[in-house]
Amino acid sequence: MKILITGGTGLIGTLLSEKLINSGHSVRILSRSKQDIPNIEVFEWNTSKNYIEKGALEGIDAIVHLAGAGIADKRWTDARKREIIDSRVESLKCIIANLPKNHNIKTVVGGSAIGYYGGNTGENLMDENSAAGKDFLAKCTILWEKEEEKLAEVLEARLVKIRTGVVFSTRDGAFPKLIAPVKLNLGAALGSGKQWISWIHEDDLVAMFEKAITNNNIEGVYNGVAPEPVRNDVLNQMAAKILNKAYFLPKVPGFVLKLALGEMSVVVLGSSKVENKRKILDRFKYPTLPMALENLLK
Repeated sequence: MKILITGGTGLIGTLLSEKLINSGHSVRILSRSKQDIPNIEVFEWNTSKNYIEKGALEGIDAIVHLAGAGIADKRWTDARKREIIDSRVESLKCIIANLPKNHNIKTVVGGSAIGYYGGNTGENLMDENSAAGKDFLAKCTILWEKEEEKLAEVLEARLVKIRTGVVFSTRDGAFPKLIAPVKLNLGAALGSGKQWISWIHEDDLVAMFEKAITNNNIEGVYNGVAPEPVRNDVLNQMAAKILNKAYFLPKVPGFVLKLALGEMSVVVLGSSKVENKRKILDRFKYPTLPMALENLLK
């Protein structure tokens, strides 16, 4: 297959590109600047100018949409919120506006997030049939998914939406930030420490995306989370044990994090307990927290 990936230089985009190439597929990515990446065709785009380099969308079989500004990279000012939404939504509008008249695109695999259910769902167990939340994370994800639906409708293509949890990877993303205090012997629960984290190892998430791209029987919404969500304090204690680090500090008060992070504090203080009732993978490589942490921290 010939596959175009937006956000192809990000964490998941990079890993997915490598996996697809190793499986014999051809990969193109859209980038804001020209760069040489072995075995990958790189095409420029500028979503603010509605521009995509000629040829990028020609002759491809599938589009994977992973582009998007980092949710927790900067404080949520009004301008930052707009950037987070636009980086996901306007980029899809740009693709729709630049589609060639004659195309053979049969598959759209859209990145999404479990923020669809809201940033703090407490002790409620959410699945693919659960209602959307009402906070900023939910609003962003709803708009994101609606635009993916529009793209699939225009293309008359199969659509898969993968609502991803917290990706556990030492390369980038939230996991290194979560573990950094533990590595410094400053491990402590955040807030109550009882909030749920629905996570997934990078290898399992990439495997989900690859199967979603190549298996025509997979369609609709899937939660990209491991089978066992974990509480914040359990994650920190287990990481400290594996790293042979101290874990004795008092919990970091929630009000301190709210003062420091503002509305974005929901990312670390919110509870998100999510399961995947709909299965893409027959089995996970890292289904449990100890297995994932042993792999990433040893």
